Amino acid sequence: MGALAELAALPPDLRLVVDALPNPLVVLDDRDRVVAVNTAAEDFFQASSTVLTRLGLAELVPFSSPALQSVKQVRDSVGVVNEYAIAVGTPRLGGERIVDLQTAPIGDDGRFVMMMLLRRSMAHKFDLQLSHQGAARSVSGMAAMLAHEIKNPLAGIRGAAQLLEPSLGDADRGLVRLICDETDRIRQLVDQMEVFSDERPLERRPVNIHVVLDRVKQLMIAGGLDGITIREEYDPSLPAVHGSSDQLVQVFLNLAKNALEAMRLSEGSGELLFTTAFRPGVRLSVSGSSERISLPLEVCVHDTGPGVPDELLPHIFEPFVSSKRSGRGLGLALVAKIVRDHGGVVECKPRQHRGTTFRVLLPLTPTADNAPLNLETR
Repeated sequence: MGALAELAALPPDLRLVVDALPNPLVVLDDRDRVVAVNTAAEDFFQASSTVLTRLGLAELVPFSSPALQSVKQVRDSVGVVNEYAIAVGTPRLGGERIVDLQTAPIGDDGRFVMMMLLRRSMAHKFDLQLSHQGAARSVSGMAAMLAHEIKNPLAGIRGAAQLLEPSLGDADRGLVRLICDETDRIRQLVDQMEVFSDERPLERRPVNIHVVLDRVKQLMIAGGLDGITIREEYDPSLPAVHGSSDQLVQVFLNLAKNALEAMRLSEGSGELLFTTAFRPGVRLSVSGSSERISLPLEVCVHDTGPGVPDELLPHIFEPFVSSKRSGRGLGLALVAKIVRDHGGVVECKPRQHRGTTFRVLLPLTPTADNAPLNLETR
Protein backbone atom coordinates (compact mmCIF):
# COMPACT_ATOMS: atom_id res chain seq x y z
CA MET A 1 0.00 0.00 0.00
CA GLY A 2 3.06 2.29 0.27
CA ALA A 3 2.15 5.84 1.27
CA LEU A 4 -1.37 4.85 2.28
CA ALA A 5 -0.08 2.22 4.68
CA GLU A 6 2.12 4.87 6.25
CA LEU A 7 -0.91 7.15 6.57
CA ALA A 8 -3.02 4.45 8.18
CA ALA A 9 -0.17 3.55 10.52
CA LEU A 10 0.18 7.05 11.93
CA PRO A 11 0.93 7.10 15.67
CA PRO A 12 -2.11 8.05 17.77
CA ASP A 13 -0.69 11.48 18.58
CA LEU A 14 -0.17 12.32 14.90
CA ARG A 15 -3.60 10.96 14.04
CA LEU A 16 -5.02 13.36 16.63
CA VAL A 17 -3.24 16.20 14.86
CA VAL A 18 -4.75 15.20 11.50
CA ASP A 19 -8.22 14.95 13.05
CA ALA A 20 -7.72 18.33 14.73
CA LEU A 21 -7.25 20.06 11.38
CA PRO A 22 -10.22 22.41 10.83
CA ASN A 23 -10.36 21.69 7.09
CA PRO A 24 -11.84 18.49 5.62
CA LEU A 25 -9.14 16.09 4.34
CA VAL A 26 -9.86 13.28 1.86
CA VAL A 27 -7.34 10.73 0.52
CA LEU A 28 -7.98 8.96 -2.80
CA ASP A 29 -6.35 5.83 -4.18
CA ASP A 30 -5.25 5.25 -7.76
CA ARG A 31 -8.86 4.45 -8.75
CA ASP A 32 -10.16 7.68 -7.21
CA ARG A 33 -11.80 5.85 -4.34
CA VAL A 34 -11.93 7.44 -0.88
CA VAL A 35 -9.58 5.52 1.40
CA ALA A 36 -9.14 7.92 4.33
CA VAL A 37 -10.83 11.00 5.79
CA ASN A 38 -10.38 13.12 8.90
CA THR A 39 -12.99 14.19 11.43
CA ALA A 40 -13.60 17.52 9.68
CA ALA A 41 -14.45 15.64 6.46
CA GLU A 42 -16.99 13.52 8.35
CA ASP A 43 -18.61 16.68 9.69
CA PHE A 44 -18.52 18.38 6.30
CA PHE A 45 -20.17 15.52 4.40
CA GLN A 46 -22.41 14.57 7.34
CA ALA A 47 -21.32 10.95 7.01
CA SER A 48 -19.02 8.60 8.91
CA SER A 49 -15.65 7.49 7.60
CA THR A 50 -17.14 4.03 7.11
CA VAL A 51 -19.71 5.46 4.65
CA LEU A 52 -17.29 7.81 2.93
CA THR A 53 -14.66 5.14 2.31
CA ARG A 54 -17.21 3.18 0.30
CA LEU A 55 -17.54 6.01 -2.19
CA GLY A 56 -15.58 7.21 -5.18
CA LEU A 57 -14.69 10.81 -5.96
CA ALA A 58 -17.39 10.92 -8.65
CA GLU A 59 -19.97 10.36 -5.91
CA LEU A 60 -18.74 13.33 -3.89
CA VAL A 61 -18.59 15.92 -6.66
CA PRO A 62 -21.05 16.78 -9.44
CA PHE A 63 -20.61 15.45 -12.96
CA SER A 64 -17.80 17.21 -14.88
CA SER A 65 -16.57 18.96 -11.73
CA PRO A 66 -13.11 20.58 -12.06
CA ALA A 67 -12.13 18.49 -9.02
CA LEU A 68 -11.94 15.42 -11.27
CA GLN A 69 -9.55 17.18 -13.63
CA SER A 70 -7.50 18.48 -10.69
CA VAL A 71 -6.89 14.98 -9.40
CA LYS A 72 -5.87 13.84 -12.90
CA GLN A 73 -3.52 16.80 -13.24
CA VAL A 74 -1.91 16.02 -9.89
CA ARG A 75 -1.33 12.41 -10.95
CA ASP A 76 0.19 13.51 -14.26
CA SER A 77 2.47 16.22 -12.85
CA VAL A 78 2.96 15.01 -9.25
CA GLY A 79 2.45 18.63 -8.27
CA VAL A 80 0.02 20.71 -6.22
CA VAL A 81 -3.13 22.12 -7.89
CA ASN A 82 -5.47 24.74 -6.39
CA GLU A 83 -9.05 25.18 -7.57
CA TYR A 84 -11.50 27.84 -6.46
CA ALA A 85 -15.32 27.74 -6.35
CA ILE A 86 -15.63 23.94 -6.55
CA ALA A 87 -19.01 22.30 -5.87
CA VAL A 88 -18.75 19.18 -3.67
CA GLY A 89 -21.27 16.96 -1.94
CA THR A 90 -24.45 15.25 -3.07
CA PRO A 91 -28.04 15.55 -1.79
CA ARG A 92 -27.54 12.19 -0.06
CA LEU A 93 -24.57 13.59 1.83
CA GLY A 94 -26.01 16.95 2.76
CA GLY A 95 -26.22 18.92 -0.50
CA GLU A 96 -23.69 20.76 -2.60
CA ARG A 97 -21.34 23.35 -1.10
CA ILE A 98 -18.94 25.73 -2.79
CA VAL A 99 -15.38 25.40 -1.51
CA ASP A 100 -11.78 25.90 -2.50
CA LEU A 101 -9.82 22.75 -3.24
CA GLN A 102 -6.13 22.04 -2.70
CA THR A 103 -5.01 18.79 -4.28
CA ALA A 104 -1.56 17.27 -3.72
CA PRO A 105 0.15 13.88 -4.20
CA ILE A 106 1.13 11.66 -1.29
CA GLY A 107 4.54 10.24 -2.02
CA ASP A 108 6.40 10.42 -5.31
CA ASP A 109 4.51 7.90 -7.44
CA GLY A 110 1.24 9.85 -7.66
CA ARG A 111 -0.86 6.82 -6.70
CA PHE A 112 -2.47 8.43 -3.69
CA VAL A 113 -3.83 11.96 -3.74
CA MET A 114 -4.88 14.17 -0.84
CA MET A 115 -7.65 16.75 -1.22
CA MET A 116 -8.14 19.53 1.32
CA LEU A 117 -11.41 21.47 1.23
CA LEU A 118 -11.26 25.08 2.37
CA ARG A 119 -14.63 26.28 3.58
CA ARG A 120 -13.44 29.86 4.15
CA SER A 121 -12.93 30.03 0.48
CA MET A 122 -10.82 32.22 -1.73
CA ALA A 123 -13.78 31.88 -4.09
CA HIS A 124 -15.65 34.26 -1.81
CA LYS A 125 -12.80 36.75 -2.11
CA PHE A 126 -12.89 36.44 -5.88
CA ASP A 127 -16.66 37.03 -5.82
CA LEU A 128 -15.91 40.20 -3.86
CA GLN A 129 -13.35 41.06 -6.49
CA LEU A 130 -16.04 40.83 -9.19
CA SER A 131 -18.20 43.11 -7.05
CA HIS A 132 -15.30 45.54 -6.79
CA GLN A 133 -15.02 45.48 -10.56
CA GLY A 134 -18.72 46.24 -10.86
CA ALA A 135 -18.32 49.08 -8.40
CA ALA A 136 -15.43 50.44 -10.46
CA ARG A 137 -17.62 50.34 -13.57
CA SER A 138 -20.34 52.24 -11.71
CA VAL A 139 -17.79 54.88 -10.76
CA SER A 140 -16.72 55.01 -14.43
CA GLY A 141 -20.19 56.06 -15.51
CA MET A 142 -20.56 58.44 -12.60
CA ALA A 143 -17.17 60.03 -13.34
CA ALA A 144 -18.10 60.68 -16.96
CA MET A 145 -21.35 62.32 -15.84
CA LEU A 146 -19.58 64.40 -13.19
CA ALA A 147 -16.98 65.63 -15.66
CA HIS A 148 -19.68 66.94 -17.98
CA GLU A 149 -22.31 68.13 -15.53
CA ILE A 150 -20.18 69.56 -12.73
CA LYS A 151 -16.90 70.89 -14.12
CA ASN A 152 -18.54 73.44 -16.41
CA PRO A 153 -20.76 74.97 -13.66
CA LEU A 154 -17.75 75.01 -11.33
CA ALA A 155 -15.84 77.12 -13.86
CA GLY A 156 -18.80 79.53 -13.98
CA ILE A 157 -18.98 79.80 -10.19
CA ARG A 158 -15.25 80.47 -9.91
CA GLY A 159 -15.33 83.03 -12.71
CA ALA A 160 -18.28 84.88 -11.17
CA ALA A 161 -16.52 84.99 -7.78
CA GLN A 162 -13.39 86.42 -9.35
CA LEU A 163 -15.43 89.13 -11.11
CA LEU A 164 -17.05 90.10 -7.81
CA GLU A 165 -13.80 90.24 -5.86
CA PRO A 166 -12.59 93.78 -6.95
CA SER A 167 -15.89 95.40 -5.90
CA LEU A 168 -15.93 93.90 -2.41
CA GLY A 169 -14.41 95.11 0.81
CA ASP A 170 -11.50 93.39 2.50
CA ALA A 171 -13.79 91.46 4.87
CA ASP A 172 -15.81 89.95 2.01
CA ARG A 173 -12.85 89.15 -0.20
CA GLY A 174 -11.96 86.28 2.15
CA LEU A 175 -15.32 84.71 1.32
CA VAL A 176 -14.55 85.01 -2.40
CA ARG A 177 -11.22 83.26 -1.90
CA LEU A 178 -13.04 80.55 0.06
CA ILE A 179 -15.43 80.03 -2.89
CA CYS A 180 -12.49 79.80 -5.33
CA ASP A 181 -10.55 77.39 -3.10
CA GLU A 182 -13.53 75.10 -2.60
CA THR A 183 -14.38 75.02 -6.33
CA ASP A 184 -10.74 74.15 -7.04
CA ARG A 185 -10.92 71.33 -4.48
CA ILE A 186 -14.09 69.90 -6.02
CA ARG A 187 -12.60 70.15 -9.50
CA GLN A 188 -9.51 68.28 -8.32
CA LEU A 189 -11.69 65.50 -6.91
CA VAL A 190 -13.61 65.26 -10.19
CA ASP A 191 -10.32 65.10 -12.09
CA GLN A 192 -9.26 62.15 -9.93
CA MET A 193 -12.55 60.35 -10.54
CA GLU A 194 -12.32 61.03 -14.26
CA VAL A 195 -9.61 58.39 -14.47
CA PHE A 196 -12.32 55.77 -13.88
CA SER A 197 -14.21 56.79 -17.01
CA ASP A 198 -11.32 55.82 -19.28
CA GLU A 199 -12.51 52.53 -20.80
CA ARG A 200 -10.22 52.53 -23.82
CA PRO A 201 -8.56 49.15 -24.55
CA LEU A 202 -5.11 48.77 -23.08
CA GLU A 203 -2.11 49.01 -25.35
CA ARG A 204 -0.63 45.70 -24.29
CA ARG A 205 2.85 44.33 -24.69
CA PRO A 206 5.04 41.86 -22.77
CA VAL A 207 6.10 43.57 -19.54
CA ASN A 208 8.90 42.49 -17.20
CA ILE A 209 7.14 42.80 -13.85
CA HIS A 210 10.47 43.00 -12.03
CA VAL A 211 11.39 46.11 -14.03
CA VAL A 212 8.01 47.56 -12.99
CA LEU A 213 8.69 46.81 -9.33
CA ASP A 214 12.21 48.22 -9.58
CA ARG A 215 10.77 51.48 -10.91
CA VAL A 216 8.30 51.56 -8.03
CA LYS A 217 11.17 50.98 -5.59
CA GLN A 218 13.16 53.86 -7.10
CA LEU A 219 10.16 56.19 -6.84
CA MET A 220 9.63 55.18 -3.21
CA ILE A 221 13.30 55.82 -2.36
CA ALA A 222 13.20 59.19 -4.14
CA GLY A 223 10.19 60.19 -2.04
CA GLY A 224 11.98 59.29 1.21
CA LEU A 225 11.61 56.07 3.21
CA ASP A 226 12.20 57.53 6.70
CA GLY A 227 13.00 54.32 8.56
CA ILE A 228 11.18 51.95 6.18
CA THR A 229 13.30 49.25 4.54
CA ILE A 230 12.47 47.67 1.18
CA ARG A 231 13.19 44.02 0.46
CA GLU A 232 12.57 41.81 -2.59
CA GLU A 233 11.99 38.07 -3.07
CA TYR A 234 11.60 37.42 -6.80
CA ASP A 235 11.09 34.30 -8.88
CA PRO A 236 13.65 34.73 -11.71
CA SER A 237 11.74 32.33 -13.99
CA LEU A 238 8.57 34.45 -13.99
CA PRO A 239 7.20 34.94 -17.55
CA ALA A 240 6.18 38.32 -18.92
CA VAL A 241 2.91 40.05 -18.04
CA HIS A 242 0.66 41.05 -20.94
CA GLY A 243 -0.25 44.64 -20.16
CA SER A 244 0.67 48.29 -19.74
CA SER A 245 3.93 49.03 -17.93
CA ASP A 246 2.81 52.52 -16.84
CA GLN A 247 -0.50 51.30 -15.44
CA LEU A 248 1.15 48.43 -13.59
CA VAL A 249 3.59 50.92 -12.08
CA GLN A 250 0.56 52.92 -10.89
CA VAL A 251 -0.97 49.80 -9.31
CA PHE A 252 2.09 48.81 -7.28
CA LEU A 253 3.06 52.40 -6.49
CA ASN A 254 -0.42 52.96 -4.99
CA LEU A 255 -0.11 49.75 -2.95
CA ALA A 256 3.43 50.59 -1.81
CA LYS A 257 2.50 54.16 -0.81
CA ASN A 258 -0.49 52.91 1.19
CA ALA A 259 1.78 50.43 2.97
CA LEU A 260 4.40 53.11 3.66
CA GLU A 261 1.82 55.49 5.15
CA ALA A 262 0.34 52.74 7.33
CA MET A 263 3.75 51.83 8.77
CA ARG A 264 4.72 55.46 9.34
CA LEU A 265 1.50 56.19 11.25
CA SER A 266 1.78 53.12 13.47
CA GLU A 267 5.44 52.47 14.28
CA GLY A 268 7.36 55.01 12.23
CA SER A 269 9.41 52.14 10.82
CA GLY A 270 8.88 48.77 9.19
CA GLU A 271 9.57 46.61 6.16
CA LEU A 272 8.05 46.74 2.70
CA LEU A 273 8.44 43.42 0.87
CA PHE A 274 7.83 42.77 -2.84
CA THR A 275 7.47 39.12 -3.87
CA THR A 276 6.76 37.40 -7.17
CA ALA A 277 5.94 33.76 -7.83
CA PHE A 278 4.58 31.45 -10.50
CA ARG A 279 1.43 29.60 -9.37
CA PRO A 280 0.39 27.31 -12.25
CA GLY A 281 -2.44 25.72 -10.26
CA VAL A 282 -4.41 28.96 -9.70
CA ARG A 283 -7.58 29.16 -11.77
CA LEU A 284 -10.65 31.39 -11.43
CA SER A 285 -14.26 30.67 -12.35
CA VAL A 286 -15.82 33.30 -14.59
CA SER A 287 -19.28 34.38 -13.47
CA GLY A 288 -21.98 33.19 -15.89
CA SER A 289 -19.58 30.92 -17.77
CA SER A 290 -18.06 27.46 -17.44
CA GLU A 291 -14.68 28.89 -18.45
CA ARG A 292 -11.87 28.89 -15.87
CA ILE A 293 -9.14 31.46 -16.35
CA SER A 294 -5.56 30.66 -15.41
CA LEU A 295 -3.90 33.39 -13.32
CA PRO A 296 -0.45 31.99 -12.56
CA LEU A 297 1.52 35.22 -12.13
CA GLU A 298 1.51 36.33 -8.50
CA VAL A 299 2.86 39.69 -7.32
CA CYS A 300 2.53 40.63 -3.64
CA VAL A 301 3.17 43.75 -1.61
CA HIS A 302 3.65 42.95 2.08
CA ASP A 303 4.00 45.41 4.94
CA THR A 304 4.46 45.27 8.70
CA GLY A 305 1.88 47.95 9.49
CA PRO A 306 -1.14 47.73 11.79
CA GLY A 307 -3.31 45.98 9.18
CA VAL A 308 -6.71 46.82 7.73
CA PRO A 309 -9.61 46.95 10.23
CA ASP A 310 -11.78 43.83 10.00
CA GLU A 311 -14.91 45.84 9.21
CA LEU A 312 -13.20 47.48 6.19
CA LEU A 313 -11.50 44.37 4.79
CA PRO A 314 -14.47 43.13 2.68
CA HIS A 315 -14.96 46.62 1.19
CA ILE A 316 -11.38 47.84 0.86
CA PHE A 317 -11.48 48.06 -2.98
CA GLU A 318 -14.80 49.86 -3.12
CA PRO A 319 -14.83 53.57 -4.02
CA PHE A 320 -14.85 56.08 -1.13
CA VAL A 321 -13.79 53.42 1.42
CA SER A 322 -10.62 54.38 3.29
CA SER A 323 -9.03 53.68 6.65
CA LYS A 324 -7.21 57.04 6.48
CA ARG A 325 -8.93 60.01 8.09
CA SER A 326 -8.02 62.28 5.19
CA GLY A 327 -8.31 59.61 2.47
CA ARG A 328 -10.82 59.87 -0.37
CA GLY A 329 -10.99 56.11 -0.94
CA LEU A 330 -10.20 56.19 -4.67
CA GLY A 331 -6.65 54.78 -4.74
CA LEU A 332 -7.52 51.12 -4.15
CA ALA A 333 -10.64 51.37 -6.32
CA LEU A 334 -8.34 52.51 -9.13
CA VAL A 335 -6.01 49.59 -8.38
CA ALA A 336 -8.97 47.19 -8.73
CA LYS A 337 -9.97 48.78 -12.04
CA ILE A 338 -6.49 48.58 -13.57
CA VAL A 339 -6.00 44.98 -12.43
CA ARG A 340 -9.44 44.11 -13.83
CA ASP A 341 -8.49 45.76 -17.15
CA HIS A 342 -5.46 43.44 -17.22
CA GLY A 343 -7.71 40.39 -16.73
CA GLY A 344 -6.48 39.76 -13.19
CA VAL A 345 -7.68 39.97 -9.61
CA VAL A 346 -6.40 41.66 -6.47
CA GLU A 347 -7.05 40.73 -2.85
CA CYS A 348 -6.14 42.07 0.55
CA LYS A 349 -5.48 39.80 3.51
CA PRO A 350 -3.80 40.11 6.91
CA ARG A 351 -0.34 38.61 7.38
CA GLN A 352 0.14 35.84 9.91
CA HIS A 353 1.86 37.90 12.60
CA ARG A 354 1.49 41.57 11.72
CA GLY A 355 0.78 43.64 8.66
CA THR A 356 -1.09 43.32 5.39
CA THR A 357 -0.54 41.57 2.07
CA PHE A 358 -1.95 42.82 -1.22
CA ARG A 359 -1.87 39.94 -3.70
CA VAL A 360 -2.26 40.53 -7.44
CA LEU A 361 -2.85 37.57 -9.78
CA LEU A 362 -2.35 38.15 -13.50
CA PRO A 363 -2.66 36.04 -16.66
CA LEU A 364 0.25 34.97 -18.84
CA THR A 365 1.36 36.80 -21.94
CA PRO A 366 -0.08 34.73 -24.83
CA THR A 367 1.93 32.16 -26.84
CA ALA A 368 5.56 32.89 -27.64
CA ASP A 369 5.89 35.69 -25.12
CA ASN A 370 5.86 33.22 -22.22
CA ALA A 371 9.63 33.30 -21.91
CA PRO A 372 11.31 33.60 -18.50
CA LEU A 373 12.24 37.10 -17.45
CA ASN A 374 15.87 38.13 -17.24
CA LEU A 375 16.41 39.85 -13.92
CA GLU A 376 19.72 41.24 -15.16
CA THR A 377 17.70 43.82 -17.16
CA ARG A 378 16.78 45.55 -13.92
